Amino acid sequence: MERKEKICCYTALEKEFPAKLRDYDKMPGVLYVKGQLPDVGKKSVAIVGARTCSRYGAYQAYEFAKALAGYGVQIISGLARGIDGCAHRGALDAGGATFAVLGCGVDICYPRQNQDLYQRIVSGGGGILSEFPQGTPPYAGNFPRRNRIISALADLILVVEARKKSGSLITANCGLEQGKAVFALPGRVGDALSEGCNRLLADGAGVADSVEAVLSELQIYGQKQGEKNGDFREKKKIGLASREEMVYSCLDLQPKNIEEIFQEIPLKTSEITESLLKLELDGLIEEPVKNYYARAGG
Repeated sequence: MERKEKICCYTALEKEFPAKLRDYDKMPGVLYVKGQLPDVGKKSVAIVGARTCSRYGAYQAYEFAKALAGYGVQIISGLARGIDGCAHRGALDAGGATFAVLGCGVDICYPRQNQDLYQRIVSGGGGILSEFPQGTPPYAGNFPRRNRIISALADLILVVEARKKSGSLITANCGLEQGKAVFALPGRVGDALSEGCNRLLADGAGVADSVEAVLSELQIYGQKQGEKNGDFREKKKIGLASREEMVYSCLDLQPKNIEEIFQEIPLKTSEITESLLKLELDGLIEEPVKNYYARAGG
């Protein structure tokens, strides 16, 4: 039987209300929460970007979120398709906490395709947040408003892919007005999905060319959380080649057809099948049905 999570409502006068939202003008006076609020004692990074992203952008969002979560960083995003969803998933797959700020009521999962993420965020120790009361539909005008909350809750904003006119740039600009560090993933010149990021870089944003660059800005150094006592699979994954890591990151606990894997990963089919075999031999993935692959569970 599925457990119904309680929805809480905090006003700016209550001690539970996020202190970071009190520091800036035009913040909501009320916050609805399903699950948990971000831990004030931990660093948070907002990872945002295009809904219609490239495979490269999706991969980078997932990997940055997963790596940062491994160091105890909380990931903030908006549960949208594309970059947002990849960031949430990366944090969850690392066993980290992630928080989604919605442009609708917290009792509504938008988009509906991210219902699995919506549930995993809450059950994984994170939370669904909104300034809008329960039952509020996802009106278009609500989303630019919620971006100021995403940036306010974060210590750093990372833009992965963004077009010239993008909601992600609204989040970045809110962050700059709030005095936050803004980083952007470099993109190819002339690529429409990279125009927003390249403009941010030209204006002085930090270059997100490695996870270490972001960690350094956050003044986080040392080993990952639980690195000494990680489980078998995490220890095995440390030694994965980048090609195998790319294949592993494409999979989930839900079995995926090999043809779909071929389409999602920019590698030769022979390289993918070779990586699948090695991952299976290492006990990281399994083939429950012929030509369908999934991450090994439990």
